[in-house]
Amino acid sequence: MSSLEEPLGLDKLPSLSTIDLSRRFSSNRCSTSGEDSGLGYCWIEGKTCGSLNSYKEDFKEYRREAFIWRHHKRENTHNESENRYPSKHTTNHQQNLYCNDTGPRDITNKIFKGMPSFVRIVEVGPRDGLQNEKNMVPTSVKIELIHRLVSSGLSVVEATSFVSPKWVPQLADAKDVVEAVKNIEGARLPVLTPNLKGFEAAVAAGAKEIAVFASASESFSKANINCTIEESLARYRDIINSCKKLDIPVRGYVSCVVGCPVEGAISPSKVAYVAKQLHEMGCMEISLGDTIGIGTPGTVIPMLEAVMEVVPVEKLAVHFHDTYGQSLPNILVSLQMGISVVDSSVAGLGGCPYAKGASGNVATEDVVYMLHGLGIKTNVDLRKILQTGDFICKYLGRPSGSKVAVAYKM
Repeated sequence: MSSLEEPLGLDKLPSLSTIDLSRRFSSNRCSTSGEDSGLGYCWIEGKTCGSLNSYKEDFKEYRREAFIWRHHKRENTHNESENRYPSKHTTNHQQNLYCNDTGPRDITNKIFKGMPSFVRIVEVGPRDGLQNEKNMVPTSVKIELIHRLVSSGLSVVEATSFVSPKWVPQLADAKDVVEAVKNIEGARLPVLTPNLKGFEAAVAAGAKEIAVFASASESFSKANINCTIEESLARYRDIINSCKKLDIPVRGYVSCVVGCPVEGAISPSKVAYVAKQLHEMGCMEISLGDTIGIGTPGTVIPMLEAVMEVVPVEKLAVHFHDTYGQSLPNILVSLQMGISVVDSSVAGLGGCPYAKGASGNVATEDVVYMLHGLGIKTNVDLRKILQTGDFICKYLGRPSGSKVAVAYKM
């Protein structure tokens, strides 16, 4: 997520390395109940178990059912028509595994039950990815990046943010970027706006879709946008009301949905509250962001369960940073819970200026590779997105943050 107004000093925020992870970000800290002081709440086949003993019993039963495929011989097949991966690695690494017995098929159905057949990827590289770059990226490079992303098949590309150039100088050219890309066909190009002034500037430049975001952490809200959660929601209510008059769709973000660098673990109920407020205001979609990349499936699941109680699952998206390498597992469990929209950034670009040590977003290349390997359609050409990542990384003068991109060059 980005800085929108005058922030607190970085020296006032702790580094992720100073946080007691085992205490502050364990699954029981994020559970919806405070009764369990041991293992915390665990999610197995839709069951919630609050104690170590009950968990062990359920897990034994689950293992008997879910892992019998280990005892069956697997046969490998490869269908060229179902993916567009470069052949250099596809044959070796992308395989369909199956067994003739009905047992393993039943297990497969359990594992993939509820997962979508199509996932829409929201590319945030031009905004969330570039906002932290110390060296100024020319407007022409940003425009070229957006064109390349759209040509790869991405239907939603977050173009920029109308913020104060004093605090985010990298995005000072927001007006020029929007004016140059606003007529691109085949894609939505939302822009982030922190307040009515930013919204008015975005509309004047030709923006056709707006994004706003609030935090589930009071401390992070004050550090990032210099106001409380309630104050931010009041601002966004004014923006959304203005958007309704102009028939402009609004996407909402919630940051720090699992953990905060200041407060530690964030209660799922706080995330649900903010998400519900944005939904009721009129946001057509709510993206749930693990801003510091601290989440695991064990903490993401109870958060999603809480939000799904108050916002329809079809209105939700997930946005994971990859600080601890947990983005893909978190996306996978989100898909299993019915999420069908995923935010990502080409080459894994990005980071959070107010969470020391937080790395970039999950790489679009890695997300596409995983989804295609699961047989889930994205309409994104992996070869083209790899080329786009190479383009921006060469300009920035550093290697890609995508493991797929790195592996393909080996």
